[in-house]
Amino acid sequence: MKRIAVLTSGGDAPGMNAAIRAVVRVAADKGWDAFGIREGYAGLIAGSFIPLRRRDVGGILQKGGTVLGSARCTEFHTEEGQRKAVRRLNEQDISSLVVIGGNGSQTGAYGLSKLGVEVVGIASTIDNDLAGSEITIGVDTALNIALEAIDRLKVTASSHHRGCLVEVMGRNCGYLALMAGIAGGAETVVIPEIETTPEKVAAEFSDAYERGKPHALAVIAEGARYGAQALATYFKEHDAQIGFDVRVTTLGHVQRGGTPTAFDRLLASRLGAGAVAALDCGKHGVLVGTIRGAITTTPYAEVVGIQKPIDPELFALANVLSR
Repeated sequence: MKRIAVLTSGGDAPGMNAAIRAVVRVAADKGWDAFGIREGYAGLIAGSFIPLRRRDVGGILQKGGTVLGSARCTEFHTEEGQRKAVRRLNEQDISSLVVIGGNGSQTGAYGLSKLGVEVVGIASTIDNDLAGSEITIGVDTALNIALEAIDRLKVTASSHHRGCLVEVMGRNCGYLALMAGIAGGAETVVIPEIETTPEKVAAEFSDAYERGKPHALAVIAEGARYGAQALATYFKEHDAQIGFDVRVTTLGHVQRGGTPTAFDRLLASRLGAGAVAALDCGKHGVLVGTIRGAITTTPYAEVVGIQKPIDPELFALANVLSR
């Protein structure tokens, strides 16, 4: 009987539990034994395996975060750490591993694949920066949480004629900021991929004030060269004449903790099932994602170390719609 294991690694994303559930139940449908690994790669090295049957994953579909837990593991970054992980899998007679996570997690999975482990990855990161999938688990929920916060901030900003600098997550990728900016009606979007100066943000706010708007909004990715606090400091130090009294809001990890949306639950369920289907067909060393709505597999060599680019047409659209 085939024995497989599943782990979640890196930053948690709403929908991870739905993916765990799908992996376990589709594996059970094929007559396979499934195991969960607690605390990501740290748990794999420590041998923290738990059997997971159909009922063990009941009631987790609607929960955010990950019931298996996630943790950083510097030891796993070494070849010896990865070889120890392989030994732990062999000790449990586990032939295949499903890794649910983003760029760093899939890089680790690629390392195990090179050591002979049958690994399949599931694209899961709220940054949506992972090559091999047009959309990843957690993005829709995080975006909706950010948008709800933006909508609320615009209400109070309009009441007091304020400018809002809203910082969302995205250390290396501005996808969340760009999408939230378009959906939230921002005057400007500041992302790592495209240089934006404080002078430009100030000019956009000033223009909004001159047009008679009751508020102004900038959505800023945390990894941008000028973050929300840096922009606010610039305005103050340079006595920027923008018309609005400016306030900073950093959403931070609030975006990770939401109840997964229907979209993320469905996506995670499909990707989890797709991971088991790939293993059943003898495919491994691949990432399971979606391309044009279809479940696809992409070799790790085409995924790891490659950041998905921002669509320049969407950035141009954000500028047009802000007027």
